[in-house]
Amino acid sequence: MPPFALFYVPHVLTAMLWVGGMFFAWMVLRPAAGARLQPPERLTLWAEVFRRLFVWVWVAVLILPISGLGMWHMRFDSLGAAPRYVHIMAGGYLVMLALFLRIQLLQLPALKRAVAAKDWPAGGAVLAQIRRLVGVNLLLGVLVIALASARPMF
Repeated sequence: MPPFALFYVPHVLTAMLWVGGMFFAWMVLRPAAGARLQPPERLTLWAEVFRRLFVWVWVAVLILPISGLGMWHMRFDSLGAAPRYVHIMAGGYLVMLALFLRIQLLQLPALKRAVAAKDWPAGGAVLAQIRRLVGVNLLLGVLVIALASARPMF
């Protein structure tokens, strides 16, 4: 196995985990839960789903910059020598990280408080905010993966 693969494989796998988790949550679980569950069950389910999913997102959040910088240093003479798409990918990561931190640190605690208080309207409002942020993050993640796959030299 070439040394580059030591960085590339965990990078691709953790990107897949993060974006794939958002895709599953947005495109599969959200519509199914909305169609079958009442607010108490739905909001309780989402609080538990986020608790479990975010453990894995934290793994991705930590591995992606380490593996990305490792590949960057192995492939290019300097950070400035990397093609523009690599810089855009790094910027995309930072925006996605900021959105994730907003969900993790602000919205998720509010959802947990609403569920604990059985305040279903407040919980629904928070879940709607989370849903929008996850949707934006999913779109960004798909665009970053598409960019990484295409590797345009502009």
